[in-house]
Amino acid sequence: MRCILPSQLPQVFALSSSARPVFDRSFSAFLFDMDGTIINSIPATERVWTRWALKHGLDVATFLPTMHGVRGIDTITRLGLPGVDPVAEAKEVEREEMEDVDGVIPIPGAIAFLTSLPAGRWGIVTSAPVALARRRLAAAGIPLPEVIVTADDVTKGKPAPDGYKLGASRLGVDPADCLVFEDVPAGILAGESAGAGVVVITATHHHPIETSHPLLNSYEGVAAKQDGDGKLMLVRATD
Repeated sequence: MRCILPSQLPQVFALSSSARPVFDRSFSAFLFDMDGTIINSIPATERVWTRWALKHGLDVATFLPTMHGVRGIDTITRLGLPGVDPVAEAKEVEREEMEDVDGVIPIPGAIAFLTSLPAGRWGIVTSAPVALARRRLAAAGIPLPEVIVTADDVTKGKPAPDGYKLGASRLGVDPADCLVFEDVPAGILAGESAGAGVVVITATHHHPIETSHPLLNSYEGVAAKQDGDGKLMLVRATD
C-alpha cells in the first residue's frame, strides 16, 4: 500500500532499523502480505475508505495513509470516534470492499514468482478478512496457497506478530526460518517481531521508506531457488 511517512504514524508503528540478511541464506518458507505486496488494491481500497472518512467528517488526506496494512477494525477503533461501533463499521466497510474490486491487479512478476514456489512452502498473511482476501486474490489472478491467515484468524493484528507466527505454524516451520514479504511499517514490524527475515516491496509506494531491509520494486528482478537441502533462497535474477 502507500508508504507511510514517520510523521504520519502512531507511536506503535515507529520504524525499526532491525534487519537480517535475506539474499545470502535459505528459508523453510516464504510468507507474503497481500495488499501492496502481491496485489495492488489501492484504487479500490481508497475509494471505499474515502467514502467512509467523509461520512465521519475526517480529513481524507490525513486519514488514508494511516489505514493501510492493518485490520479495518483496528483502524476504526484507534480513532475513538464517539458513537461509532468499530465492529459494525468494519463490517460495512468490508461489504463495500467486497463489491468494489475494480482495478485490483497483481504486482508485476508476482504471479510467476508465486507459481514457481513449491506447494506447502509459502503462505499469505493479510489484515483483510477472509472473504475479502479471497475476492481480491481471485480478481488479481493470484494462485491460492495452502495457508492463508486473515484478520479473522487473530485477535491482535499487525504490527503484532501473531499472524506471521500462525502462518509459520500452519506451514509447520519456525517463524525465524521464514522470509516475510511486506510493504508497510505495521507489517514490517510484525515480521521482525516474529523473528523472520523481511524484504520490502515498494511497487505501490509514493515516498521512500525508511528501513534497513532490502527493497524490491517488483518480483521481476528476483527468483526463488532451492538449495541442496530443499530450502528456499531468494536470489537476484542475474545470480
